[in-house]
Amino acid sequence: MAFQLPVGIQTHSMTSPGTTIYYPQIVGLQNRSVQEHINRTIINLVTILKQEQLRVQTGTNMQMTGHYEIKTNERGILSLILTNYAYSQPMAHGNTIAKSLTFDVNTGKLYSLSDLFKPGSDYVAALSSQISVQLKQRDLPLLNSFTAIKPNQDFYLADKSIVIYFQLYEITPYYVGFPMFPISIYSVQDIIAEGGPLDLLSADVA
Repeated sequence: MAFQLPVGIQTHSMTSPGTTIYYPQIVGLQNRSVQEHINRTIINLVTILKQEQLRVQTGTNMQMTGHYEIKTNERGILSLILTNYAYSQPMAHGNTIAKSLTFDVNTGKLYSLSDLFKPGSDYVAALSSQISVQLKQRDLPLLNSFTAIKPNQDFYLADKSIVIYFQLYEITPYYVGFPMFPISIYSVQDIIAEGGPLDLLSADVA
């Protein structure tokens, strides 16, 4: 596997009274159309999160903040998470939404969870079984019994793992926050897509 430099990242912001949202934009790609596509996709998601908060906030004097974290930026793979927190009076507490994006920076492809695995593989069962084990090990309180993830469950990639996560109230009470479950790539290596992001990240260092 040929060495590939991480992509350049610049922080941009959306600001208005009561609102400050920071988000990343990539720079320096030779393929400008791919760069523009990735950056538009990021901005679109930032806007969707903002609009969703405006939909659920029922109070007044709303305060909104947004930020991001880069989880993987190596081997042609960029994986990041965007968060948006908002509070309006007199709601009992604020609301946070988190969503992630994983790209091939050479083609601009945006990966869904199913793209990471071989066609026809039961990745839902494989990931769900490991999450069930972690739920018991960590003794996390559940709103209802956990059976399985959704086929398009939220995820991001971080080094040699895929992190599956759930939104607030999706499976646990609010005070738990965002339940996140790191799963080693090697534990699902028999079903990962050949040449896909997990395959690339699982390879040894050059």
